[in-house]
Amino acid sequence: MNLAGKRLVIFGCGYVGSALARTALAAGAQVEALTRNAEKAVALRAEGLTSVVVAELASADWYRQIAPGADYVVNCVSASAPGIEGYRQSYVAGQESIVAWAQTGRVPVGTFIYTSSTSVYPQGNGAVVDETAVTVGASPTGAIIRESEIILERASALACRRWFILRLAGIYGPSRHHLLDQLRAGATVLSGSGVPYSNLIHRDDIVSAIMAGLTAPAAFGNEIFNVTDDHSARRAEVGSWLATQLGVAAPVFDSTLKALRGGGLTLDRQISSQKIQQMLGWEPQFPDYRAGYRAIFEQS
Repeated sequence: MNLAGKRLVIFGCGYVGSALARTALAAGAQVEALTRNAEKAVALRAEGLTSVVVAELASADWYRQIAPGADYVVNCVSASAPGIEGYRQSYVAGQESIVAWAQTGRVPVGTFIYTSSTSVYPQGNGAVVDETAVTVGASPTGAIIRESEIILERASALACRRWFILRLAGIYGPSRHHLLDQLRAGATVLSGSGVPYSNLIHRDDIVSAIMAGLTAPAAFGNEIFNVTDDHSARRAEVGSWLATQLGVAAPVFDSTLKALRGGGLTLDRQISSQKIQQMLGWEPQFPDYRAGYRAIFEQS
């Protein structure tokens, strides 16, 4: 993809944002970022970003340091702290801050992408969940993330010409593989049930989905997409396969030890990403957990 001459601003330049920055730089973009982490800012500057601002997203302190009117904006912020208040500060107040900043420019942002979460869905019982599924009844933190989506959906045309919301499944990838780390550390009993489906997405596939949104034809816009791989798998299946690769016994799952994710219990559902595949032509490089983890093993 060619982004030569385009200006991209990334808000929340952490695990996903840093990888996106590298990809966009390689594609010729002028990349700017905001992070609340001073050490991360040093690393980003070393990557060659045009500008890196250290500030709290929810404040207006950074408005004069990042010019509005960017071709692309990506909000991939994570919670500043666990719990309701941390989520509200980062996702709701942060989104409101970006939209307010975008409206200060003479021209709106060209394409605004927000990396949301499939935690906005309340469905369980093995249901197949696509973007038409209701979000009423989500966990408290999932409801806050849905609130932040609505802020972008209702943003004025003065803020952005078009937006895409990417609801990400469970993120894993280089240096981020909790289940694998547990097994490598010798854990034989894992918290939660092995029955619920795991819905996963590799970090690099998130980046390619973002790039697909940024470069989507002008006819597309103001859409919500689920972003997950093509193979939902039971947690027990994933754990057993990883154990086999490591040459250790398959772990036992103990449902009396509750596995929490995003402020709520792990829900049993199969997330579908057919919409983004059909509409934007995006396909995951790692179509299932086996492909993704094999790449991690090769990099280890």
